[in-house]
Amino acid sequence: MEFILISGLSGAGKSKAASFLEDMGFYVVDNMPAPLIPKFAELCMAGPGKYSRVCLVTDIRGGQTFEGLFDALNTLQEMGCAYNILFVEASVETIIKRYKETRRLHPLARSNRTLAEAVREEHAALAPVRQRAAYIIDTSNMPTAKLREEVLRLFGDGGPAQAICVNVISFGFKYGIPMEADLVLDVRFLPNPYYLAELRHKTGLDSEVASFVFGYQQTKDFMAHLEKLMAFLLPQYRAEGKTVLVIAIGCTGGQHRSVAITRALADFIKRTGYSATENHRDMTRGGISAGGNP
Repeated sequence: MEFILISGLSGAGKSKAASFLEDMGFYVVDNMPAPLIPKFAELCMAGPGKYSRVCLVTDIRGGQTFEGLFDALNTLQEMGCAYNILFVEASVETIIKRYKETRRLHPLARSNRTLAEAVREEHAALAPVRQRAAYIIDTSNMPTAKLREEVLRLFGDGGPAQAICVNVISFGFKYGIPMEADLVLDVRFLPNPYYLAELRHKTGLDSEVASFVFGYQQTKDFMAHLEKLMAFLLPQYRAEGKTVLVIAIGCTGGQHRSVAITRALADFIKRTGYSATENHRDMTRGGISAGGNP
């Protein structure tokens, strides 16, 4: 079991780091009471593997001393449950600026102290946790995309599939463009199987339709350009911090051309090592059964 504990200063970016771990498949629990941590770990270790990657977030909200947390961590060691602490911090000036921007109340704020004093008090209270941290990230001058990249570097497997998931959707323009689409491609310029009686009631998942669509040189040229474009774009989106990319491919009715291209593009993305799913929104909208011979 992979067990990560995130702690650090309020406003430094703990929640963002936790959300990135969640995108990577970790089960994230925020602010669990320290006495419950060993029991939670025991349940995870005894489970079927659903909770094999766990992240707990703990901070000053759990109290200004951390003896209970250290007792819990010592118990984890006795149980044979290995763990790592990720400590997220930022300069006092940076945290003050962030709190002013969000207008949130610092957990140690009181009427008789300044925000700077509250941040320094928190820093002193968390010093013992910082000393035990295996990883320390300073987000003072770190944009969100860079923080995600650093979390991925520390706890990811190094593969692009874990960093971004691509959902390729076929659709018919006559039914409207999918609202969730990041990229929209129009393939209505390709030869249309609809005008052949033997193909009209089939779909782009049927081998006969796919063979027709890809039997034309313009389709082959289009796919070559599209694959080259995806090979360039996916690493850029990944580096920017995008976790889900939705590509919508449309033809007139969403039954033939867009379906065949969507299947081909999803297969290409998978071959390059990224996680990809395909969804054919309008393929059976006209009462057509889905083809079974891709």
